[in-house]
Amino acid sequence: MYKLIAIDLDGTLLDSYGQISQKNKETVQKAVQSGVEVVLTSGRGAKSVENLANDIGANHYMICGNGSMIYDFKEDKLIYENFLSQKKVLQLVQICEENSIYYSIYTRDSIITKNLNYNVLFYHHENANKPDNKKTHIYLVENIYDYILNRQETDYIKLCICDSDNIIFKSIIKKLKIVKDIDVLDVGHMSRKILKSGTEEFSIEYFYTEVSSKNVDKWTAVSYLIDKLGISKEDVIAIGDNINDKTMIENAGLGVAMENSAPYIKQVAKIVTSSNNEDGVAKVIEEYVI
Repeated sequence: MYKLIAIDLDGTLLDSYGQISQKNKETVQKAVQSGVEVVLTSGRGAKSVENLANDIGANHYMICGNGSMIYDFKEDKLIYENFLSQKKVLQLVQICEENSIYYSIYTRDSIITKNLNYNVLFYHHENANKPDNKKTHIYLVENIYDYILNRQETDYIKLCICDSDNIIFKSIIKKLKIVKDIDVLDVGHMSRKILKSGTEEFSIEYFYTEVSSKNVDKWTAVSYLIDKLGISKEDVIAIGDNINDKTMIENAGLGVAMENSAPYIKQVAKIVTSSNNEDGVAKVIEEYVI
């Protein structure tokens, strides 16, 4: 019997509008009630993941920032972290500034950026429907280098770097890959998010990468957690759709790719479920857990 389910959010548990369907919500709750650990494993920051975890009752542990931190809700503390240092963040900011490319910095509970664009625009739109205590804090800062230099906290989980021009984007990737002691997520496709305003819909499309501290990935975090809980990897289900889910899909006892996944993710999965708009997560849990 499977004892832990690691579930990605965007493109997996969340539909194209960033919502959790009632079917997915109810099925996750049934799994939790049956005694299975359900752990949301996301590239998002802690505040955003925490809100979703509480909404569906999967609020024992959460993995954020692509595996840069594990939070224990019951103990109300971090039990694992691998953050970027302030020095490394400043180095990366300088590279982005010198190449005039859009970037945002994710901390535990906030996003730091110059303006609302690409991925940050999505979070801003998501905030519009949330009460203040559930919003992802977005700080618009004119001089980010100085802001980071004078900031006291050291909870930097990742940088997200975006551009709509693939040539410009590839040039920055080359420069990032020679920086020491970081991992650069090798995303092989354009991101597309759908935003809804009243009855109208519009999409945001961009190339992106995520930069984290060395050896940050979702499976490393999942491995730490299952060792702590005395669970073997054969008893883990991992469900995801993107390159940041690849390691956990490859290593889990049952690695599951969404139908909307990139082909290279489907190739490493043991099974492929329905898309994120067709309750694919619920179908896996119903068949293999409940």
